[in-house]
Amino acid sequence: MTNQYVRVARESEIPEDGVREYEVDGTGILLCRIGGEIYAIENLCTHDDGPLGEGCLDGCEIECPRHGARFDVRTGAVTRMPAVAPVRTFPVKIEGGEILVELEPAES
Repeated sequence: MTNQYVRVARESEIPEDGVREYEVDGTGILLCRIGGEIYAIENLCTHDDGPLGEGCLDGCEIECPRHGARFDVRTGAVTRMPAVAPVRTFPVKIEGGEILVELEPAES
């Protein structure tokens, strides 16, 4: 099965060391730029469904504004409780200045 990517934003919309929130096909997506790289995670804290996009980006970690849970935006891994489950991440590719995100990874 071929991976299907959807356009989310222009690369120029995401500031360095910044985040932007988007919704694509009913899924909240948080795009983050760190060191020139773009990462995509679900805009939903796994602890209490808080909006991660309203939190602070600190290096490679996003902090949920509700209870302080932190996640590595590169991998989705929890880096600070109270969250215990990782946040969903999405593959990203850039084509012609457009950010494309794979919402449903192909099954292997």
